[in-house]
Amino acid sequence: MRSRTPDRLCAEAVDLARTAAEETAGADVVGEHLGATWDGDRVVTHSFVCKDPAYRGWRWAVTVARASRAKLVTVDETVLLPDADAVLAPEWVPWSDRLRPGDMGPGDLLPTEAEDLRLEPGWLEGPEPVEPAPDGLAEIVESEDVEAAPPVDRAGPVSLAEELGLRRDRVLSRYGLHTAADRWDETFGPKTPMAQAAPAHCVSCGFLVPLSGSLRQAFGICANEFSPADGRVVSLAYGCGGHSEAAVMPKTPRPAPPVLDELRTEPMPLHPERTGGSVDATTPDSEELGHS
Repeated sequence: MRSRTPDRLCAEAVDLARTAAEETAGADVVGEHLGATWDGDRVVTHSFVCKDPAYRGWRWAVTVARASRAKLVTVDETVLLPDADAVLAPEWVPWSDRLRPGDMGPGDLLPTEAEDLRLEPGWLEGPEPVEPAPDGLAEIVESEDVEAAPPVDRAGPVSLAEELGLRRDRVLSRYGLHTAADRWDETFGPKTPMAQAAPAHCVSCGFLVPLSGSLRQAFGICANEFSPADGRVVSLAYGCGGHSEAAVMPKTPRPAPPVLDELRTEPMPLHPERTGGSVDATTPDSEELGHS
């Protein structure tokens, strides 16, 4: 039966353990002795403070052991181990899980899995998913009295002439459409602070470019260069201060044309240095006219 009492010779081999740690890392990074732990019969691990600033909270662990009936203690291994307050690297995450929108740059390639749930073969025939209109969208359209609201597209089956192995090998699946719609609705949807403070919704905005397909009834593209959503896919229930009908800018008033009084003449001095005073512009000077 194994004894749980540390071996006396192994427990007393502090100097041997320190020498082994200093040979591994250097004397300047091995600190004070923290204690010894029992690992098994005639096996003890000594711990020393790690003084390396790059490994704050770590410790040097040197395991020593001796053979049965032997008095010579030998070094088994020397390792650097973290304690509870040690600074550790974050858990490794695969690149496919680390990738975020906007990470791709020029020349980057993003492979897709063969069984990507967002895609399905383009040659399969089936009904396109019809996205339900956002909550309250019908009431929004009625309240704003929009006559030219984007029509709801009741999409039919996928056209095999367009998708049958000639244009795209894979197209968006139902799951891909749903995830895209949720992502767009979260960024430019009715629950955003901008939409909550908007005077009207995108469904009645003249800058909205409707989408095609089943997404047409819930989303469009903003074409207002002054809007924060310019060039983005927005929900029909989204809105901002750049709504086309939110405020019509009044025309700048044009000033009245100048008035010319052609019935009255004003005196203008011709040669004040000669006459010493003003001369009526209607009376010609004798020197100017000359003598006949």
